[in-house]
Amino acid sequence: MTPQKLYEALKKVQEPQGYYFNKDHSMTMELMASLLENKNRYGYMVCPCRLASGDRAQDRDIICPCAYREADVKEFGSCYCGLYVSRAWNEDEIPHEYVPERRPSDKMPI
Repeated sequence: MTPQKLYEALKKVQEPQGYYFNKDHSMTMELMASLLENKNRYGYMVCPCRLASGDRAQDRDIICPCAYREADVKEFGSCYCGLYVSRAWNEDEIPHEYVPERRPSDKMPI
């Protein structure tokens, strides 16, 4: 699969749920490529912005879309990576703020 094919497949599923890809297409495609690289590396599409352990059960909360996306997009208009955003964020109707890490530190590999 190519990053463009992944983008098209996910867009069809995510936009009806209110999650849009960042309008910075270059960054979005880099994240798509990283998701595919992680899938080849770990066997699942773990968040490209976090360190994965390689243990699917331990990484479950950061498999994209991660468990924190909904709260991040609701509060900040963007997920931690900036891959998924709200329509308002993409249309510059809300500020583009830094999204803090919500993942508990005890879940992060050392």
